[in-house]
Amino acid sequence: MSQHAPQTYEYNLDVAAADIDEMGHVNNAVYLTWVQVAVLRHWNRIAPKEAVAGHLWVALKHEIRYRHPAFLNDHVIVKVVLEKLQGARAFYKTMIRHGDDVLAEVNSCWCCLDAVTRKPVRLARDIVARFLPAEAASH
Repeated sequence: MSQHAPQTYEYNLDVAAADIDEMGHVNNAVYLTWVQVAVLRHWNRIAPKEAVAGHLWVALKHEIRYRHPAFLNDHVIVKVVLEKLQGARAFYKTMIRHGDDVLAEVNSCWCCLDAVTRKPVRLARDIVARFLPAEAASH
């Protein structure tokens, strides 16, 4: 997939002192925070304002493979790719890198909720088309 494809989102950060645990590297829970930030920024960047206001996202599952530790002041790139939408669920893959090193790979499943009822809800086709144009065309 192209880095400019609408179903991807990437952001950069520098590891802060608050991210470091007693072992001297980024705490495992911080990686989940980075994933959540990437997924929500991706949604907010592509979805229309009324869809953003009318929907919430909650994580259902994360599978994380930690490969290398990150340390204070490391420059980290977090890239999220929306792989598919199925019903009210969205499946993302996130790669967290420092230079050429993959620090972590995360597969996650998120559920879209109606902001008022807090019940799972499918996204309308026109919204799906913004994220996965080929998938929307096949329905």
